[in-house]
Amino acid sequence: MKPPMENNFPDKERLIANLTIAFEAVLSNRVRSILTGLGIIFGVAAVIAMLAIGNGAQKEIIDQIKLVGLNNIVIKPIIEQTEEQVSSDDPFNKEKNKYSPGLTLKDKNAIAKMLPNIQAISPEIVKDTYIMNKGIRRSAKLVGVEPPYFKLFNFELEEGTMFNEQNLIHGMPVCIIGKSIKAKFFPSENPIGKKLKCGNQWLTVMGVLEQRIISENSIKRLGIRDYNMDVYVPLKTVLIRYENRDLITKSMIKKADKDNTTTTNYHQLDRLVLQVAETEKLSATADIIARMLARKHFDVVDYEIEIPELLLKQQQRTNDVFNYVLGAIAGISLLVGGIGIMNIMLASVLERIKEIGLRLSIGAKKTDIVFQFMFEAIMISATGGIIGIFTGVLMAYGVSAFADIPTIISFGSIVISFGVATLIGLIFGIAPARKAAQQNPITSLRYE
Repeated sequence: MKPPMENNFPDKERLIANLTIAFEAVLSNRVRSILTGLGIIFGVAAVIAMLAIGNGAQKEIIDQIKLVGLNNIVIKPIIEQTEEQVSSDDPFNKEKNKYSPGLTLKDKNAIAKMLPNIQAISPEIVKDTYIMNKGIRRSAKLVGVEPPYFKLFNFELEEGTMFNEQNLIHGMPVCIIGKSIKAKFFPSENPIGKKLKCGNQWLTVMGVLEQRIISENSIKRLGIRDYNMDVYVPLKTVLIRYENRDLITKSMIKKADKDNTTTTNYHQLDRLVLQVAETEKLSATADIIARMLARKHFDVVDYEIEIPELLLKQQQRTNDVFNYVLGAIAGISLLVGGIGIMNIMLASVLERIKEIGLRLSIGAKKTDIVFQFMFEAIMISATGGIIGIFTGVLMAYGVSAFADIPTIISFGSIVISFGVATLIGLIFGIAPARKAAQQNPITSLRYE
């Protein structure tokens, strides 16, 4: 009967002893250990900082998508004269000076009637005006909207009520104000039911919107305004009580006669936002709308059609590619750090041949030598990983503070980077450990 095979795996006490010896060896060569772990330190720091920048960019893009709405198509009028509207000296080109009614409520009604996949449609009129109350005057935007507007752009009421049917049909002098308007004009009182003068009209406050936090970067990139400083009124209130550019008035004729070189905004609406039910149909729907508007505007291209979500998703794809490149660079840094650990550990084996021979001669097994050198490699990489975590966090905060780039440090990125660093120490420590264990104890004791 054959005797049972000997288990070469060290027991718990021997593992602790090997770990202690490895710890003492790393401490006795602190400078070399730190220099060996520099690759791991910078690799881990790069991974954490890169993921923090990527997470921050992704959150910013998601916030921007929320600001412009989901699955939206935005139609904006072009106020400047287009090539079709400018006549030349050539008599044949005078036909290009065509008439267009501009962007109007008729366009909105036609689109809603012809396209069944439109979930919501929101016309807007925006006027620069001023607000007065109790001796305080401030410039602001007066925005004429219909109820779908608030749903499209995820606005929520903090207090008060939305416009009712009577307000909408009869163009009543009522308004909903942004959070900053309340803070400026009603700092210590409830504004609901109070009067606010906007331009030449007194409006009754019906509600206050929740605050929208918007970064300056989003305002510039998306061309949006600070919603917290807007005053919202029913669309018909603007058309009846302020201005309806679809109607030709005596004042408009006089203004045109005085200055023929000024380009007049003849569009009734300043923006038309449509929400499509399915994302994959955004481009096709925009193409249909473009053809429909071309017919209704007599082939005068005095409007532009944008799909903000597709532009933002393209930006997100660009950011993803950038993050992949940064990740590859960080991965190469970790790989170089692992190779550095292996090289230094191999050199350490040559320096400590006598020590290895002495341990083997007094009863240490080859597995003890293997675990000793593997523990050393893992300690160096794990310590480098810990230092790299703090370095990466500081780098992320530094980038956010000095470069004005949002960063979000996730617990997952810390765990992944530290785990990879430790794994690299284990993998690249195997070869030196096996080389150390293969030394002949007699030859090692004679080594000079």
